[in-house]
Formats: sequence, C-alpha cells, structure tokens
Amino acid sequence: MASKSSVQVLQCDLSSISFPSTLEFSGLPEVSSTRTLDALKIAAQRLVQFEDVVAFPTETVYGLGANALSSTAVSRIFSAKGRPQDNPLIVHVSSFPMLRRLLPSSYALSPIYEALIKALWPGPLTLLFPADSNIIPSAVTAGHPSVAVRMPSHPVARALIAFSGVPLAAPSANVSGKPSATRAEHVLDDLGRAGRLRLILDGGPCPVGVESTVVDGLGDDGNLRVLRPGGVTVEDLEQVARSLDLPEEKRPKVLVYRRDYEDKKLENAPTTPGMKYRHYSPSIPVVLLMTTSKSTNSHPSLTYYDAIASIIKAHPKEHSAGPLKIGLLATSDSPFLNHPPRPSEQFMIDHFPLGSRTDPATSAARLFDGLLTVEKNGADVILVEEIPEDREGLAFMNRARKAAATLIYVHDE
Repeated sequence: MASKSSVQVLQCDLSSISFPSTLEFSGLPEVSSTRTLDALKIAAQRLVQFEDVVAFPTETVYGLGANALSSTAVSRIFSAKGRPQDNPLIVHVSSFPMLRRLLPSSYALSPIYEALIKALWPGPLTLLFPADSNIIPSAVTAGHPSVAVRMPSHPVARALIAFSGVPLAAPSANVSGKPSATRAEHVLDDLGRAGRLRLILDGGPCPVGVESTVVDGLGDDGNLRVLRPGGVTVEDLEQVARSLDLPEEKRPKVLVYRRDYEDKKLENAPTTPGMKYRHYSPSIPVVLLMTTSKSTNSHPSLTYYDAIASIIKAHPKEHSAGPLKIGLLATSDSPFLNHPPRPSEQFMIDHFPLGSRTDPATSAARLFDGLLTVEKNGADVILVEEIPEDREGLAFMNRARKAAATLIYVHDE
C-alpha cells in the first residue's frame, strides 16, 4: 500500500484543455499546457497499462477512476474505497461514439433521452441505459440489467477519459461512507492517508460540489425517475420534457424517489449509487437542524438555545477539555448567527458559510467542503442548517439527511 507521502499529486490547468463543441468528436482534445498534457498521459498509463485507480476532478466531486471494461481494474475501486460489492458504479464517457460502443447494438435512444443528452451533456446528469454483459463487467452494474452513464463537463475528467481511450468507472474519491471529496486535498487526507491510491490529478475545487443527478428513463410509462438528486435540478429536467413536441398529457413526468414514489425492491438492490447505504458522514456526529419543515409530535420544535443545550447534553466533554466545539454549516443570513453563546454555556461555534438562503447552488457546492473543513478544524459535533428543497436544495438536503445521525426541529425565538 502507498503512504500519503508517496501519493503523486499532478497539477492540471483547466483552461489549457479544449474540446470541439460536438459530442460526436471522439479524438483527443487540444492541451496547450505541457505540464497538464504530461499529467494526463501519466494518469492514462496508470489506468490502462497498470489497471490501477486514479483520482481526478469532475464538475461534481473528485472521482476514483478505473477502466470500466476491466474486471481487474474495477475490483481495485471497491478495494480502495472499502465499497460494498452490491453498490453499482457510474461509467464516464468522453464522447457519444464511446457511449454507443457500450450499449447493445439493438438499443435506440428514446426522444426524451435524445433531448436530455442534447441539452445537458456534458454535465452532471447520469442516465440509465440497458447494459451489455459482454461489454460491461457485472461488478460495475452489481448484476443489474442496466448501467449508469454520464459525460462529465470538467475538462480534466473528459480529457483523461479521451487519453485513456476507455470509459472510466468512477465513484467519489473517498473511503466509502465518508463525505465526498471536492478538492484534491480532501482526497489526499482520506484515501491518501489510508494508503489506497498512488496518483491524484489536481484540477482545483469542484464547482458543483455534489454528485450527479441519476435518472432512470427506461420504464414502460416513459417517465423520468430521479433516483438521486444532484447537480442537474428537477426544474432542469422538467424544462427539457416541456421542450418535446408532444401534447402535455403525453410528456414524460419527472418523479423523484421518496418524494413522488417509493420502491423498496429498488432500495434493497439499487441500480445506482447513493440509495441503499448511509453516506457522506464524517467521523464526528452530524445533527441536521430542521428550520423550515414542520415539527411532529415525536420531534417537537425547540428554541435555538434549547437545541444547543440538548446537543451539549448529548455530547458531553470533560471540563478540562474545554468547551464543546460546534461546527455550524449555515447560510450567511441564518438567524442562528444572531444567537451568540451565553456566558454560562460551554460551547464555541466555528461557522462555515453556505452562501445566501436564496442561492441553493452555492450551499450545495459548499456542503461537503464544509463537513470536511470543520471536522479538520477540530469540531466535536457538526450542525447543518436545513435549506428549502427546491432547485439544488433538493440535492443538498438529500446529502445532509444521509450524513446526519440526528434531526432537531428548531424555531427562531
């Protein structure tokens, strides 16, 4: 196993990489930076010749990539992450011809898939397609008849796939169950510290900050089922559906898992990541502060100070160890920031701003970075403020709920 000190981190200049605008282009991009070109070639060699894993940036989160066509390479993803074998992987492609080579020859794209690809690829949208078991190893699909595929818009990610010449299976580059990495330093602190990889391509922070939206449009009813909300919003999907030249009653509906429908069979045997297991949890407790949802009889609403008191009681510290260190992930205009600690209260707040309440995209982009940052700063417990579940807020709350061990309903005094 490699140690953290032996992990090679290669810098990549995003602005030096350029692709033609057409998705049909299957050649190599232009790379004007010699350092970036060399980094891409080294990473591609590790992926193909050595069948190893490589961490690389995407627009969503950092991915841990391996040759999706090699069972040996794919097995190293599961080993590096400590990932359950029944948790399928997403396959990343660099062009439309590469996608075609993965799919059964008899398969034809539906009109809604054509429209989604035209409008939202490359980008943070994953689509489910029929899988050809003669091409895609069963370890990628966890034995399901479908395979999840996307085309990343991040120049480094797409260029790495193109230089490798093969699609890359790539879950998030973190130990399974931990918060996803949105910076190269996150990957180095997690997988690098654990000695589980040798090479990281550093392309800077990930602009979207949460994983891709996963959509299943293979059902007989023609509707789009959002299995995992992410960087593409429900509103984006609905806009594409409305663009189809169809009567309103025949347009595909956008249905969100657990909001609009339930499927226990799917949850027990997921066709895509992020559905079955607890995810995104740092090594310290996370509490989700529900500030806009209605409280219930079993979860009555508390004042801010009563909520803090209950958290202190649930996470006691020895007096000699000092006050409880609370990492607070809250919006910059949060009412919580108007409540400084009282003199008698033994806690201190490390506020990580999530942007404005009216800007859920920024909140989503900062969530994982916030969880990892306040943990690294020595927090004993992390509080995450609820945001409305519209636009990118749906993905934010999906991840926050999975990260949290406790929910507390809070009202402003």
